[in-house]
Amino acid sequence: MAPKYTIATRHAKGIRTRFASRFLRSLLRLKSSSNRFGGSQSNDEGIGKRISTDRIKIAAYASMARAVGPRRAWSRALLFKLRNRARIHGVSRKRCLVSEKKNKKRVIRNKVVAISREPSRADTLRKLVPGGDSMDTCVLLEETAHYIKCLATQVTVMQSIADRLLL
Repeated sequence: MAPKYTIATRHAKGIRTRFASRFLRSLLRLKSSSNRFGGSQSNDEGIGKRISTDRIKIAAYASMARAVGPRRAWSRALLFKLRNRARIHGVSRKRCLVSEKKNKKRVIRNKVVAISREPSRADTLRKLVPGGDSMDTCVLLEETAHYIKCLATQVTVMQSIADRLLL
């Protein structure tokens, strides 16, 4: 007798599969680009020694946001942030530093002194969830629940990949 899966279970397995395939493709792309640009060719070294952890983290976030698709606000916000980050890093580093300095000066001049208050739990949550600053409380809670489920899926998939690589 075949096991019965609920819609949520099938949906979670679909996201898990999509994330795993996208993440592995991203890792292979990172590995091949690091080998082209002076990385080690030896198979004895682990993949983590050739690729920085920041690049792996970015690949994991991008893979998860793409696996979920644009129907969630947090995934749209994360994809938008990653796209802008890629554009900024495409510009020369010198120009980027100059523009950051100008922005900091502008922010300091236009700073409005607000009455200090204790941030609410919703405000703290808004800082943690990508795109949370533009959500009302009900939508924020729904998006947070989905974001936590996706992060848990991300951890399990990455753990299983690491277990397979270490065998």
